[in-house]
Amino acid sequence: MTERLLQFIWQMQYFNKTDLHTTANESLQIIHPGHLNTNQGPDFQEAGIRINTTTWAGNIELHVKASDWKLHRHDEDKNYKNIILHVVWENDFTVQDEWGNDTPALVLQNRVSKILLQRYEELMYAQTIIPCSGSISMVPELIWSSWKARLVAERLQRKTQTVEHYLKETNGHWEEVFWWMLARNFGATVNSDAFEAIARSLSVGILTKHKNQIHQLESFLLGQAGLLDAGFEEEYPRMLQKEYLFYRKKYNFLPVHQPVHFLRMRPGNFPCIRLAQLAKLIQRSSRLFSKVKSASVLAQLKTLLTVTANDYWHYHYRFDETSSFKEKVLGRQMIENIIINTIVPVVFAYGYVKQEQSYKNKALQWLEETTAEQNNITRQWTALGLTNASAHDSQAYIELTKAYCCNKSCLNCAAGAAILKRSV
Repeated sequence: MTERLLQFIWQMQYFNKTDLHTTANESLQIIHPGHLNTNQGPDFQEAGIRINTTTWAGNIELHVKASDWKLHRHDEDKNYKNIILHVVWENDFTVQDEWGNDTPALVLQNRVSKILLQRYEELMYAQTIIPCSGSISMVPELIWSSWKARLVAERLQRKTQTVEHYLKETNGHWEEVFWWMLARNFGATVNSDAFEAIARSLSVGILTKHKNQIHQLESFLLGQAGLLDAGFEEEYPRMLQKEYLFYRKKYNFLPVHQPVHFLRMRPGNFPCIRLAQLAKLIQRSSRLFSKVKSASVLAQLKTLLTVTANDYWHYHYRFDETSSFKEKVLGRQMIENIIINTIVPVVFAYGYVKQEQSYKNKALQWLEETTAEQNNITRQWTALGLTNASAHDSQAYIELTKAYCCNKSCLNCAAGAAILKRSV
């Protein structure tokens, strides 16, 4: 037994409530179990009980062993002076109030289903990433539907905190924040930090001044990435290098100390290709975030993001290394990745900060309309028979796995709660 499990059992009232009595053999009726307190103080607040004929309202404290009250030094804490009930698993101690009266106590050890305890142990000791994989069929579809909506909301709310942090750094400059997060997204997992550092070193204002000069935009991005430091044979990289050296001195560009990496990635994801595509996107559209948040349908976003790198890159994946012809178009999968991981979170955050629900609704709608992500996490859930019909589903599964399953937070999970409920 853990204290968190005991809290869960009390919160959900998953115990036999027939003929309840306190340890002093007084009749007990639970009117309301109270609200779980996640801050300092008693476990449950605003509870209501009736002992014999007297009704009490106040706080309830829970412990696995009654003696934990002394161990946790609650007798020295004024927050615990007005406890109306002490709920324990084992009764090895009697708590007294400041006047020397015994605090009413309820023992649950013999009132909880052994099947519930067994299932909880199975979840906690499961060797699979998804602890409830063997019991997933117990969860009704209606619960899954509402739980996935909650998971997506939690995920977007957490990402909103990142956006708010960036807003503080930029003094509320939404275009700059979007530029940083967009660049980070273009860098993918391997180069995300480096790409964000590059974006931070090149303000939106400077990029806007040069938005009609694709070669200058490329030189800024590739130069700040450290990709123009070599001695080149071909004319094109030498020209970019010359442009970069001139403007680096003019604008006093801050050096970026994080290198970009090419190892273990497909050529289409090489940093020089992604930076060239990013330069093209900047050239095509100034005030990019304004265009994004004014979009009414998903198709407008996809059109905005459909860019092709400059002609040089049709025959190259790296400088001075010729390859067969292939237009370096920003592909469907990458476009959808940007929509899921940059556009939706920033538009949602904009709605949250500005208190405009329409933007939050639009962001959620775009997730519903975007193709589901296919990765190791989502495949584990579909293998269990769950649907992955849209990015809304896949984002929910990613959040569920990382925030709940990996931490064995089954008691805070609607699916875990539903499985344990079937044991009552």
